Amino acid sequence: MSQSTKMSAKGNIAISKAIRAARQWKPGMEFVIQETNDGVLLKPKKEPKREGKSLTWDDVVGIANYKGPRKSIREMDQGVMDEARKHR
Repeated sequence: MSQSTKMSAKGNIAISKAIRAARQWKPGMEFVIQETNDGVLLKPKKEPKREGKSLTWDDVVGIANYKGPRKSIREMDQGVMDEARKHR
């Protein structure tokens, strides 16, 4: 996805809602900015490890980036088997 933007007098650059949504970037997130030969690379800072705190169901579901209705274990297993058969 390629879009253009302008820098404000204060040095702020707006990132479109479509890109923020696709990347799941939320207000307040911190980023690392790296200069490269081709320009500037913007990467989210890694979240610190949560010592002694286990992941929640929402943490795990958020990783999958699935937007449809919830699936049962049986439906998920069937989906995996269907994909495996396609790649034989």
